[in-house]
Amino acid sequence: MNEVNDEIKKFLNFQKLGYVATVSPNGVPNISPKGTIIGWSKNQLAFANIHSPDTMKNLMTNPNVEINVIDPFSRKGFLFRGIAKILKNSSLFDDILKHYRDSGIKSPIHSIILVDLIEISGVRSPLYDLGISEEEIMSKWKKHFGIS
Repeated sequence: MNEVNDEIKKFLNFQKLGYVATVSPNGVPNISPKGTIIGWSKNQLAFANIHSPDTMKNLMTNPNVEINVIDPFSRKGFLFRGIAKILKNSSLFDDILKHYRDSGIKSPIHSIILVDLIEISGVRSPLYDLGISEEEIMSKWKKHFGIS
């Protein structure tokens, strides 16, 4: 898989929560939950800096990121690896900000992070390797969370 196709865009729009991994200047990993990850183009993701001081500080010295978005019920998803750029005061910033506002996001957005993707890979639970079906896995996790 080498591009953000319609399936991935739909998945990201539905899941609404992913995790962005960065590394601090002294080598300490940082994982931060993000509820604004979108497929912006065939080779770019974006997310909003609403309240991400550690992520932003880390990206200023090391723009490498990994983003993981997983469906908690099917235990399937995607891992994205790329190089981040921080956008402010530009027409692209305005375009992506408009997308967020049109989607109903009202929080203050201080900047937008655009990730040029290097690699996209599918992620799935090892339970699938045991022959367990997606329906069985989803049923198990829905029961666990008290969802019928």
